[in-house]
Amino acid sequence: MLVAGFPAGSFAANCYVVAPAAGEECVIVDPGENAEAGIEEILREHRLKPVAVLLTHGHIDHVWSVAPVCGAKDVPAFIHPDDRDLLTDPAKGLSLQAGQQLFGGITLAEPDDVRELADGEAIELAGLSFTVDHAPGHTPGSVTFRTPPAGDVPDVMFTGDLLFAGSIGRTDLPGGSYEEILRSLARVCLALPDETAVLPGHGPQTSIGRERATNPFLADLTPADGPHKGF
Repeated sequence: MLVAGFPAGSFAANCYVVAPAAGEECVIVDPGENAEAGIEEILREHRLKPVAVLLTHGHIDHVWSVAPVCGAKDVPAFIHPDDRDLLTDPAKGLSLQAGQQLFGGITLAEPDDVRELADGEAIELAGLSFTVDHAPGHTPGSVTFRTPPAGDVPDVMFTGDLLFAGSIGRTDLPGGSYEEILRSLARVCLALPDETAVLPGHGPQTSIGRERATNPFLADLTPADGPHKGF
């Protein structure tokens, strides 16, 4: 499996392009601020054709470029229904003062084709299988995307802002809940094998085993058998 990524824009939110191999179809995960140029560079370098955009949640640093990317490539965007309203009302996910403009009055629009994700759903795109796990706490509609192991490549999980190397997503924005994100971490992450690769929404790649052993936010959590642990 080919995974290429880069931190997009001033928020440095990781945008990923995922494909079975060079020269194949691909999916784009979380096209954030000004992500179009970085995406195009990856598509050219690896001769890839996008077929969909996957969104881990609706915060503006992860969805900023979703409409122009989907429009240019004529592909659908996938998002959990609990975060869909953030595609057109990004201020709803931020703690703004009354009358405060969002980034100079920026407005966002939904792509023409938006498809809603369900917990435990397996979606087949670009010759790859992605299992969706609803993981609220950072936002109500946060999800992760997991791909099964392939040969020597372990499970890969795109965690958005649920789990980072050494940290977890913030819960102080509208719709966030510290208690809920801990439940999501126990159910969605800690039930997975240690070798599962974690590709987070910000910062470097890590693994479930490394975070289980060193992440202070996971120290007191007990792994919970999630209903969609297997593939």
